[in-house]
Amino acid sequence: MLLSVSCQSDNFLSSSFLQSSNPSFISLKRTKKSFQNIYNKPQSLSLSISCSSLKIVRSPSLDKHVVKQNKIRFVQKLKTLLLSKPKHFLPIHILAKCRAYLCIHKPRSILSMIYRYPTIFELFTIPMPPTPFNATKSGYQLCVRLTPAAKSLAMQELNLKSAMSGFLANKLQKLLMLSSHRRLLLSKIVHLGPHLGLSPNFRSRLCNDHPDKFKIVGTSYGMALELVHWDPELAVPLKSPPVNRGLIVDRPLKFKQLNLRKGLNLKRRHRDFLMKFNELPDICPYNTSLDDFPKSSLEAEKRACGVVREVLGMMVEKRTLIDHLTHFRKEFGLPNKLRAMIVRHPELFYVSLKGMRDSVFLVEGFDDKGVLLEKDESLVIRDQLMALVAEGKRIRREKRKARINGTILDDCDNNDNVEVEDGDYDDGDYDDGFENLFDSEDSDLEYDFHDDDNESSMLYASGGNAVFWTGDDNGDSEPW
Repeated sequence: MLLSVSCQSDNFLSSSFLQSSNPSFISLKRTKKSFQNIYNKPQSLSLSISCSSLKIVRSPSLDKHVVKQNKIRFVQKLKTLLLSKPKHFLPIHILAKCRAYLCIHKPRSILSMIYRYPTIFELFTIPMPPTPFNATKSGYQLCVRLTPAAKSLAMQELNLKSAMSGFLANKLQKLLMLSSHRRLLLSKIVHLGPHLGLSPNFRSRLCNDHPDKFKIVGTSYGMALELVHWDPELAVPLKSPPVNRGLIVDRPLKFKQLNLRKGLNLKRRHRDFLMKFNELPDICPYNTSLDDFPKSSLEAEKRACGVVREVLGMMVEKRTLIDHLTHFRKEFGLPNKLRAMIVRHPELFYVSLKGMRDSVFLVEGFDDKGVLLEKDESLVIRDQLMALVAEGKRIRREKRKARINGTILDDCDNNDNVEVEDGDYDDGDYDDGFENLFDSEDSDLEYDFHDDDNESSMLYASGGNAVFWTGDDNGDSEPW
């Protein structure tokens, strides 16, 4: 389908062609002399748009960041549950009620998943409480907890986030300033909390540590975090990244150029559109709102791109799920067809199709090899956790080879004689591909994860007030 729009030559980018879903090319041409010249009117530009969907050019170097996160999703989820308890352990029979949250579907056993990570989790027994219901059962119950090495990393991460309380408060302050009412629902911030690097108990800690900046208010849609006072110096958009074109002589370019990631080629019409789009003056997303521009105009899209760019710039890994951004369409003044707008601007964003849901990356946050330019300290701790997981895989692989050669009889870690209801696990030769994670950057593995992203449900509790709630009515409940 083609759509032709005529608009004034001095402001041709204010046309309403953005109502189309995914324009794949835009052609610009001046019309011939017409009767308009008789009345001394400015000439117009004819804008032709194709509404066929744009093809996403894959970037294996960026896709591998999503793959790495999927590999340790179960580890992150179970670690969240364990740290939500006062004594940081859970009985297996209670953990069996969390299958939906852990993304473990029958007939796979929970114990089989725990045994796959011997350097992260360990099993132990505690006496069963003397109640009439346990009269016919064993006197001990099997529980799971973090290994000393994994618990040490978890404590380092919590201490790091506590030390960065002021920095994280400024980051959340900027996020609230993007909202038209300086207010966001807590249920929505929870989705972005782990991506922002916020501590899981940020709802209580931020208001207690910074009562002059934040407060929790009640709305018709639920509890919301409101910005009481903000620093105008924080309302500064991200600076445009420096472009190194490798020129010997520093002089103005004769022809316009578009800065695209390596290996990305666009059609000429699409390139021309992006060049004209970049020539528009920058719009500060903190000082403007959607009502300041005509609906579906390029100025409105310029602001929307600025909002998405600011949000991704706040993320620890400069990426998040597109679904998370859609939760803030109304508050941030983003278009309904947000994904189409993001795909339309590959010079700013990259959409990864890996996993069950699409992720969006801020292109300027990575180099040509897909390496994050600014690495947060929490990512260093995560890399250490992944190193522990890899060490556990190596131990299991060596035990499997020894069992095949007849050196040892089994490969269970000191828990062979434990009687438990969920003990009929079968680890077998199942391999999650962790050892070959970096061998192929273009892997097309399918993942067995059907719940929300683990970060969107990370909710800790601290101290003696820690509470874990779950219901087995429909199997879809999550820890709160």
